Amino acid sequence: MKNITDSFLCWGYWPSAGSFGFNTDILATNLINLSVVLGVLIFFGKGVLSDLLDNRKLRILKTIRNSEELREGAIEQLEKARAYLRKVETEADRFRVNGYSEIEREKLNLINSIYTTLEQLENYKNETIQFEQQKAINQVRQRVFQQALQGALGTLNSCLNNELHLRTISANIGMFGAMKEIK
Repeated sequence: MKNITDSFLCWGYWPSAGSFGFNTDILATNLINLSVVLGVLIFFGKGVLSDLLDNRKLRILKTIRNSEELREGAIEQLEKARAYLRKVETEADRFRVNGYSEIEREKLNLINSIYTTLEQLENYKNETIQFEQQKAINQVRQRVFQQALQGALGTLNSCLNNELHLRTISANIGMFGAMKEIK
């Protein structure tokens, strides 16, 4: 154990110069080898590690930048979508108002058309009633005239005897002859 502590405390303890040999103190040689390896790794690996860290840092920064750009693009698209939504809502409100106005206008037109049609039907009804009344009046007149004529003929036939009948015929023939001479 004394050699181990001596090698740690006295760095000047080396085998004599000019001789080459192996150090059999395993703990001391491992510590030296470890420090040499660490030194070489730190000296040569520092650049590689630094490059790896720089590349990682650049990738992270690039990812952050891309995320920011995507975020800004998403915000811009969101604003466009909101503007489009407002436009569509305005159009929908306009269509709704115009639709209600159009419905009211069509309703009024339909009501006016129905009133016009009802007036025409009323006029047709009145004309039909007047026509039927006139027809009925004409039929009644014709019937009354026929009955009056039949009554007159019946009265004439019952009142006329042969002699009166012959005189009436002669008078009529005389009138007919006079009319012929006038022409």
